[in-house]
Amino acid sequence: MAPRRPLPDTASVAHAGEGARLFAPSAERNAAAITQALFDIAPPSGRALELASGTGQHVVAFARALPGLTWQPSEIDPARRASIDAYARDADLPNLRPAIELDVTAGGWGTARGGQDLIVLVNLLHLISAPEAQSVITEAARALAPSGRLAIYGPFLREGQPTSEGDARFHASLCAQDPLIGYKDLAEVMGWLRDAGVDRIETRHMPANNLMLVATRSA
Repeated sequence: MAPRRPLPDTASVAHAGEGARLFAPSAERNAAAITQALFDIAPPSGRALELASGTGQHVVAFARALPGLTWQPSEIDPARRASIDAYARDADLPNLRPAIELDVTAGGWGTARGGQDLIVLVNLLHLISAPEAQSVITEAARALAPSGRLAIYGPFLREGQPTSEGDARFHASLCAQDPLIGYKDLAEVMGWLRDAGVDRIETRHMPANNLMLVATRSA
């Protein structure tokens, strides 16, 4: 597996909590909005895979709001997998499985994890390189069941430009740390989705200038 890239302190903040739990302020802020968006677009039942689940705060909210789906969190970082499992134990939800180790930038996992009715990716594309981001999308599309949906949430450039001063500063800080990472352009990401074989792409506007892209695989 590729090593985790060194990132600015503001890129993926998680503080130590009780026991193995980690606490990400950004996850606390955006969990409700993302959960509501998923509630609007998710199938009523089936298999759901969250990629790069981070601390576990999100997937607990998703599993609680969408009990008809069986949720599988995944994460490359062992400390964050421990945090996910700690949150899951506290929540005690029958539809939430223990976290699995998964490097979503690697090739081949899409076939191994096929048959997913919903795949969710939150705030990752701007923290990895463009080839890695395209690989994530390609593999996620392969993992979708017929009529399955891929939901990608995060910040994007529009026509090559950030949409706020805050986004411009954050994008610049990422690029200064590693010129291969930073915000991806919306049109480019939608092109990767089309190349991956999805049929319909919906763009949902979210708080703080973020977007959720919802891509559906053909039946």
